[in-house]
Amino acid sequence: MSAPDGSPVGAERSIGQLFASATTELSALVHDEIALAKAQLKQDVRRGAVSGGAFTAALVLLVFSLPMLNFALAYGIRTWSGWNLAICFVLSFAANVILAGLLALIGLVFAKKAKKAQGPQKVAASMKETAGVLQNAKPHPRAELPEDRAPAAIETVARSSS
Repeated sequence: MSAPDGSPVGAERSIGQLFASATTELSALVHDEIALAKAQLKQDVRRGAVSGGAFTAALVLLVFSLPMLNFALAYGIRTWSGWNLAICFVLSFAANVILAGLLALIGLVFAKKAKKAQGPQKVAASMKETAGVLQNAKPHPRAELPEDRAPAAIETVARSSS
């Protein structure tokens, strides 16, 4: 078994390895948060699209079917009941309004579900929490190096670049 940077577990790692491991994990956390936000937004958009589609279907049904359905239903009621034709047309219209109301109710249910989802708000709260934890983290105290002594890594880089 090994640590994320490839060193064996239990072996002491240098500050550079620890820092690299921490930045890798922080980067993975940020990428996961972004993926979560995308997934939740996609679900919210889908719910909104279903809601809009149901409202649109209700409107289209009401507008385009009223003339044909009203005539057919009114004459059908007249044939079966023998009532006055005006009353038959009112009953036909009422049936269309009830059907459109049911479709609008379906659209309203989906709109409320999309509004309640609060996917982006959850992700934002999670990212704020992560930022708060990182802001409260204190760096490890370091021993002061004498001013005339540069770290070995800096000396090596300085020698190799000249």
